[in-house]
Amino acid sequence: MKIAILVEGKTEIALMPSVRRILNSRLPAGIMPRLKPITCDGRIPKEEKLKRAVEALLSGKDAHDAVIALTDVYTGTKDFNDAADAKKKMRQWVGNNPNFYPHAAQHDFEAWLLPFWPTIQKLAKHNKSVPSGNPEEVNHHKSPSKHIQEIFENGQSPRSYSKTRDGLKI
Repeated sequence: MKIAILVEGKTEIALMPSVRRILNSRLPAGIMPRLKPITCDGRIPKEEKLKRAVEALLSGKDAHDAVIALTDVYTGTKDFNDAADAKKKMRQWVGNNPNFYPHAAQHDFEAWLLPFWPTIQKLAKHNKSVPSGNPEEVNHHKSPSKHIQEIFENGQSPRSYSKTRDGLKI
């Protein structure tokens, strides 16, 4: 099975080895799909452009069996109200295609790191408490990435937070 994964950028690419490792540990032997991440230079395409990209990936001699689109709700635009709205709009843009799987983070990639706050505390060398509530519902005015940046800036770590370096460690 070949799966194309439309991602926003470098952070998601840096995490692909972790995704493969997690899938490999959970799937029966010999079932691991071939994953092909495709970067979209900062954000997933919208509307007709997304539809064309998905259709191209699902057709032709190098066709994939499925396409996953991963986006953040908070893209610097007001395109989406929340994660459910982002998934709904991507599905509408692409149309009724059973091989297309839209997914969205409510704010940013770091929402998926908040459950690992003890690791963040260790890397940042600070004991600041975890933001309260469901990670996908952390305040939109102070996104999860801002919480993580803050703990690194206030901690004893000699470095600032880096999505690609620290996200992979977390």
